[in-house]
Amino acid sequence: MLGVACGASPIPFNVIGFTIDPLIAEFGWSRTQILLPITIFGILASLLAPIFGWMADKYGVRPVALWSLFAFGLSFAALSLTPTSNNISTLYIYYGFWVVIGLVGMGSTPISWSRAINLWFYKNRGFALGLLLLGTSLAAIIVPKLTVWIIAHHGWRAMFFGIALLPLLIALPTAYFLFREPRAEERPSAIMSQSGELTGVTLNIALRDYRFWLIWVSIALIASAFGGFFINLPSMMGDKGFTPQTASSVMGILGMGILSGRIITGLMLDRFWQGFVAFPLLCLPAISSYIFMGSNLDFTMVAFAGFLLGFAAGAEADLIAYLAGRYFGMAHYGKIYGMLYMPFGLFSAISPIIYASVRDNMGSYNPIYLPALCAFILGGFCLLLLGKYPDLDEIKSNEDRP
Repeated sequence: MLGVACGASPIPFNVIGFTIDPLIAEFGWSRTQILLPITIFGILASLLAPIFGWMADKYGVRPVALWSLFAFGLSFAALSLTPTSNNISTLYIYYGFWVVIGLVGMGSTPISWSRAINLWFYKNRGFALGLLLLGTSLAAIIVPKLTVWIIAHHGWRAMFFGIALLPLLIALPTAYFLFREPRAEERPSAIMSQSGELTGVTLNIALRDYRFWLIWVSIALIASAFGGFFINLPSMMGDKGFTPQTASSVMGILGMGILSGRIITGLMLDRFWQGFVAFPLLCLPAISSYIFMGSNLDFTMVAFAGFLLGFAAGAEADLIAYLAGRYFGMAHYGKIYGMLYMPFGLFSAISPIIYASVRDNMGSYNPIYLPALCAFILGGFCLLLLGKYPDLDEIKSNEDRP
């Protein structure tokens, strides 16, 4: 949980929205230019996700996660070294730092950590994954307020250095001394074959399974709508007349929504078929989109919208890890999860630029809310088409079917 909270999955997304105003004030960059780094980071991370998943499968979660936490913390701190001169080279140097973050950070995300959880748990796997992914909730609750405070008192450069201390001084030492994967005899029997090997289809078989692509499309639709909404929320609230401090409070409420979504979704997945759980929960942020279509919003309304947005985000992250294990097994979990994480990272990265471009070119975020509403509903609907979970006999171990 601490590894996820301090890793490369939540921290960049919880920080970058609050850099818009200070970077505009110092450099005069546009919103699109300022949010482009999250797209660079997300695209690189999504393309590298299967590679980091393969590394976790082959070498274990511990070395991959620890080295990635260390490299992520150093590279995130390096953003504080962005030159003060206002020219195009400064922008490219700033982008270069984000490229490095994307190259080294993915091992610190749920791609690695969730493999370990799936190896420890089966019967209550959904709840266990929910607890693991509470890390993103902790980040959403703590990091925005910490970010705003550091920027207000010490500037945006100090903020990058200060936030980088979270993986370096909290998650890394904790994981180094306390984290381990289960030994073979400690793994649940349900994920093991009679020969003692992990059960699961290969990536090649998964890619030929229609269920893989239904999950992939669902993730892509939800991420396309959610990523831009989440990153631009402080700016969207600014357009509605709210202060950065109020926006950080709403981001904290969003974090509480993520926390609730994690736990409740995990508990429900252990008891009910995923389609009955996923569809209604993933439709909740459509209500958030509808709320932001209105004018004269008050704090209660935007806080409610933020909570629903976070609740659905918590549900989606649970679902990616849970569905990868239940439909395709654990033998090649890291690679398959990495391929399913790819649309999440890719479209979460592209979405903020789409939202920002709409704002820069049309003077308002309003035109994007209806497409986002539709994407949330369609994404949830895709998961209704997956069908029942496969029997254990259907999940072959380490063999390709012809």
